[in-house]
Amino acid sequence: MELTRLNLFTQPAGAAGKSGSHELNEGRGPRRPAIVHLITVPVSLRFLTGQLDFVRRCGFDIHVISSPGEELVRFGSAEGAFLHEVPMSRSITPLRDLVALFRIWRLLRRIQPVLVDAHTPKAGLLGMIAAWLERVPARIYHMHGLPFLTRTGFIHRLLRGSEWVSSLLSTEVLCESPSNREVAIAERVCPADKIKVLLGGSANGIDTNRFRPDSGKQREKVRGRLGIPADAFVIGFVGRIVREKGVSELVTAWRVLASEFPRVHLLVIGPFEPQDPVPEDTAKSLCSEPQIHLVGLDWETPPWFSAMDVLALPSYREGLGTVSLEAASMGLPVVATRVPGCTDAVVDGVTGTLVPPRDANAVADALRLYLTQPELRRAHGSAGRGRIIQDFRQEAIWSAMANEYRELLTTRGVPWPGDLSVAEG
Repeated sequence: MELTRLNLFTQPAGAAGKSGSHELNEGRGPRRPAIVHLITVPVSLRFLTGQLDFVRRCGFDIHVISSPGEELVRFGSAEGAFLHEVPMSRSITPLRDLVALFRIWRLLRRIQPVLVDAHTPKAGLLGMIAAWLERVPARIYHMHGLPFLTRTGFIHRLLRGSEWVSSLLSTEVLCESPSNREVAIAERVCPADKIKVLLGGSANGIDTNRFRPDSGKQREKVRGRLGIPADAFVIGFVGRIVREKGVSELVTAWRVLASEFPRVHLLVIGPFEPQDPVPEDTAKSLCSEPQIHLVGLDWETPPWFSAMDVLALPSYREGLGTVSLEAASMGLPVVATRVPGCTDAVVDGVTGTLVPPRDANAVADALRLYLTQPELRRAHGSAGRGRIIQDFRQEAIWSAMANEYRELLTTRGVPWPGDLSVAEG
């Protein structure tokens, strides 16, 4: 179905019903101004849960362009978004990327959005090129991390160049964390007056009702299902099982502690990924050690957090380290690395402990402190929960994002269609 140019500002905010359809519904009534979100793979959409519906209720039609997947359909239904499937991959695939770029440009030409918000490096690059070609009034590149920081040689230059192009073609860059903003400026990826961080950082904030300390019943239930004793000390990890997440260092640190304290268990939530795979001996340990519990991919993480005593994220790089914020909201201390992103998510010595990257002994030493000092564990967990409530509440991030959209559209000569109080209500 071909789309005509949008008839702007003719439908009251919140009047449109939700739809997870892949086709725009001609019988839905006058179209409202459109905002398009692009993301490479649909699993990453969970980092925008609730936000798109919030902005939709300000008076917009929300469109999502992503690779196909069941998660895309579920997300669109929950958020009231129109869905458009364009196959994209995280890896560098020049011919497929050109095809994806053409399809994205053709979609934008049909939708005629007033704003495009593109997330992650691949969708950011393709989305900004297509939106620039189509002369979309407001173009936001959402910088969730800087992959080139852990690459070398030609790949480093290529990834850094793609960030530069995405930033150049945008009208504004929103960065997920202050430390990554500093790196982007220092690396001359983006000028300082074009890139900003909303509030304390984060793309979507934390749902403090969903991620809240467990009363003890969930902890007991999950541990019982996994065969973990009630008095065990459980180190948790949530994320992709790849080398750059520091999984090898974490497994090595676990081995050190397990040799000293037989009751130490490791709980790992996340999928193995073929790009940047962990070493073979690490993968073997994850799959065979009886005191390592490998769950796989499960986005319903609060029950798993409840079974943990501490979260470990010894990553080589992060956009912000959202799982660290989620764990803190659950009242857990966090051991993370002193790298951009993690330094914004963890306050060293207050809500957790920061250690040098690629240092398994330092990870083991930090975890040992929480194992042997339960009062420190409780103090840092409590401080982390308090910080999340104060600085990273989801509703505050949503309001800041909607205000940013309104300000950007106004400066680009596009009137704001609704009242933020509608969404907030």
